[in-house]
Amino acid sequence: MAGIVGYGAHLPRHRIKVEEIAKVWGQDAESYKKGLMLREKSVPPPDMDTITLAVEAARRALKRAVVVKPSEIGAVYVGSESHPYAVKPTGTTVAEALGATPDIHCADFEFACKAGSEAMFVALSHVASGYMKYALAIAADTSQGAPGDALEFSAAAGAGAFIMGMDNLIADCLFTHSYMTDTPDFWRREHQFYPQHGGRFTGEEAYFKHTKGASNAILKKSGMQPKDFAYAVFHQPNGKFPQRVALELGFTQEQINPGWLAPTLGNTYSGASPIGLTATLDVAKPGDMIFMCSYGSGAGSDAFIWKVTDRINQVRDLAVRTKKLLDENVMYVQYGTYAKFRHKIIKND
Repeated sequence: MAGIVGYGAHLPRHRIKVEEIAKVWGQDAESYKKGLMLREKSVPPPDMDTITLAVEAARRALKRAVVVKPSEIGAVYVGSESHPYAVKPTGTTVAEALGATPDIHCADFEFACKAGSEAMFVALSHVASGYMKYALAIAADTSQGAPGDALEFSAAAGAGAFIMGMDNLIADCLFTHSYMTDTPDFWRREHQFYPQHGGRFTGEEAYFKHTKGASNAILKKSGMQPKDFAYAVFHQPNGKFPQRVALELGFTQEQINPGWLAPTLGNTYSGASPIGLTATLDVAKPGDMIFMCSYGSGAGSDAFIWKVTDRINQVRDLAVRTKKLLDENVMYVQYGTYAKFRHKIIKND
């Protein structure tokens, strides 16, 4: 059975509060705090991008994997919608930084916010088929949001990484299921820096339809019910959506709490549900069942059912826990610094 051998996350230290963004644009911060359950979000500094986030998360995954050498990794897949280059892979840079050999398969994945779970799905498939011993899947983004747009209040940065294999597992993957339609709720054309979205259309017809579609299908496939799971993780474009879809599917607030990071992290796009999974693995016990469902605009969801093994207690604290990354050594910035960091202000020499 294929599953997770090692996992890790990386988050920026910098944060900006919702009130700081709202006051610049004369908007009501309470509508975001109460309506979308957003309080603050992570902000990547100028020397941090999808590659640096991915490398740090992957190094932590290797620490927890213990027995895995970089030279044994057969593939590096990076899912993101903010790859630094339009024509140059992220994966090769990450692979070389980790010390992998040139005898490796690398690819960059894109599917809006589910590019990371897409990479996880393919990595799992490779090792399950016996084609390679280990495969590394990374979900990383430095999300974009236009100044004054609703996305600016949530678009954040972070990465989650998972080494997939067949031996020394910390979590078995028992079932997967994907659900896709051509639903244009969110997009960014070539040469455009900021994405556009369909407003209210992004909710019922997009996020909720696909998340429920994949979730209900995998529950039926597995013969399981929400009460059978210790934890559940959903894509979190804000704090409200994952909470609502969880409750509508029959999960409880207690089940989603460990991986429900958006209120203080923001929407890390491709990293949202994978990072939530890392935080959940940080507290899970052997035998716990974890439900996970991603979402990506365009539109689709990947669902996974994980079963935690005894090995989790041996490796969990070989790398820093995700919640510690989120809560400690935080540095708050004002809007001007945030705008400079995110290249919303460009100096002309």
